[in-house]
Amino acid sequence: MRRSTIVFLAAAMAAAAPSFAQGGGGDTITLGASVQLTGRLANTGRYYGDGYALAIEQVNKKGGVSVGGKKYKLALKILDNQSDVNLSVRQYTDLLSGGDKVNFLLGPFASDFALTDSAVAEKNEVPMVQGGGASTQIYSRGYKYVFGTLPPADDYFASTIKMLQKLDPKPKKFVLIAADDSFDVSVAKGTRKLLKEAGFDLTLDKEFRENNSEFSSLLSLAKSVNPDVILWAGHETEALNFIRQSKSLGVSPKLMYSFTVGVPTADFRSGLGKDSEYTFGMTPWLPSASLKDDYFGDAEQFNKMYIERFKYPPDYHAASAVADVEAFAKAIAAAGAIDPKKVRDALAKVDFPSLYGPIKFAENGQIHLPQTVIQIQDNKVVPVFAEDFLTKPRYPMPAWNKR
Repeated sequence: MRRSTIVFLAAAMAAAAPSFAQGGGGDTITLGASVQLTGRLANTGRYYGDGYALAIEQVNKKGGVSVGGKKYKLALKILDNQSDVNLSVRQYTDLLSGGDKVNFLLGPFASDFALTDSAVAEKNEVPMVQGGGASTQIYSRGYKYVFGTLPPADDYFASTIKMLQKLDPKPKKFVLIAADDSFDVSVAKGTRKLLKEAGFDLTLDKEFRENNSEFSSLLSLAKSVNPDVILWAGHETEALNFIRQSKSLGVSPKLMYSFTVGVPTADFRSGLGKDSEYTFGMTPWLPSASLKDDYFGDAEQFNKMYIERFKYPPDYHAASAVADVEAFAKAIAAAGAIDPKKVRDALAKVDFPSLYGPIKFAENGQIHLPQTVIQIQDNKVVPVFAEDFLTKPRYPMPAWNKR
């Protein structure tokens, strides 16, 4: 079977249960998505394929969705976009126009994909709930059929900057390095504003091409200004390359560096080994038993179930994917119909606790969740700061030749 063809996911590509039936007729409501199952973004894309599948399985185990007194099962229809944004747009069009058209849409990973794919949903007036794109560009177009469960990219470094205001020694020289894709442009824009409001000045502000693997020139520039802090925005593979090349060239900020994506994942730690130590990052989600859920019990139980099923731990991408499915389950039941407009209106009003956090969309369709600052300490992800310190950060970070 070609990886670009339709894939029905039920528990990590296991034998599909009858409820994962094709199409949306009869007693089945089908959610469709184009996801990066292969290609350069597949390492993160898998969280969405697996998260969607597990969530739908769990909703069905709990009895499915009641619509006007009738019980419906949810089904999942996924296409592999091979990490190609143009193919993804075509696949979303096919999901809404083919003979086996789906009822509603789940999203891809990455803001560039969500930005273009959501236009298909808006044009066809079919709701899309996506947990893979955080760029404010997605939500600044006045769209009515697009909802998202990642917090705004502009605010990703907000908690980090609050923490820096309370640390001693206090940093003075900041370097901001960000990719040129939609997500990272939003991160950089918001970070500049947050730094200014906090009374910090940028010593160096540089952009690089997305999917870049060569950072020697940027690292040389950073080294020349002898920064206290490096704030870095890009995808996980790029972050790994940046850190490896930092070590190779002996470039290290005097106090700390922080990365938007990658740090919460087990792959980040295994990919870098001991070189991941001291790295700061952020996450809107941690698997806490305090996050209660109607379908999994709580986030801790979900975490255990996910690891048992897929043999790797979830991060916030997987939890966000689950919240996307649950938002549809709640909205469809509240609408009492499968009509796209009625479900869209119900999505705009949902307000429920989930294993990911409270799900309530702002007027623009995006959710707001605070970021927790995390740090790699002794090969573990350690929560460090939210509104105040949760544990003591290892700060300042030592230079490479002092470790």
